[in-house]
Amino acid sequence: MLRPVRADRRTQPPGAGAPRGIRLPLVAAAVVAAGLTAACGPSTEPVGSAAPSSASAASASPEPSATGSATASPEASPTVTASASASASATPRSASSPARAGSAAAGTPAKSSRTPAAAQPAAVPGPGYDSSADAQKLIDAALRTAKSEGRMVLLDFGANWCGNCKAADKVFGQPQTAALLGKSYQLVKIDIGGNSSANSALLRKYSPSGGTYTMPVLVVVTPSGTVRTDTHVTGNPSLTAEGINSFLRQWAS
Repeated sequence: MLRPVRADRRTQPPGAGAPRGIRLPLVAAAVVAAGLTAACGPSTEPVGSAAPSSASAASASPEPSATGSATASPEASPTVTASASASASATPRSASSPARAGSAAAGTPAKSSRTPAAAQPAAVPGPGYDSSADAQKLIDAALRTAKSEGRMVLLDFGANWCGNCKAADKVFGQPQTAALLGKSYQLVKIDIGGNSSANSALLRKYSPSGGTYTMPVLVVVTPSGTVRTDTHVTGNPSLTAEGINSFLRQWAS
């Protein structure tokens, strides 16, 4: 019985019993560390970030998010349905607006592209002065026509025996001057060479400065009756085509 014991002692290396007792705690520590690694997994966070990692892991848990989506979907679906129905109901109203606009546009009569015909040139009285004419009526008619047709009124105070008046009459009868007169003026000739007190009163009305008048006296009047120029004050233009035409162009507008 003593030999097997001695044989066992011979087969064991010297000092083998003591290391076995020392390795047992090391093996146990390795097993515990492996279990912790398997439970938590390798960490990629730096030192000191264990708490945030665990919190993010908890917030990323699939079960709570699935539960939350499952409970939130019944409440969210009525909102989507309501907005869809509202947009669907709003679509016909917005689509009907172009139809109304189109019907309104269709009911609007198209504007005519025609432009109003230009006013015909005013008639230019012939040479001389009619002592029997009612000058006030002629002036009133000229003012009305000038207002409706956009012209000025030219009052020509003169006398049949006046040489300067005859010179002016010749220029008025020339084609270019007659065209200017017909386009821009209503010409009224008023006799002040006779004994007509009414015509003399009209002269003083439109040329009130008085004194000795040199005929012809040419007065340009607006359709409202306002005097624009009076040759008794300014002096007559040259009684030639060039002089009278320049005068007419100057006061035409």
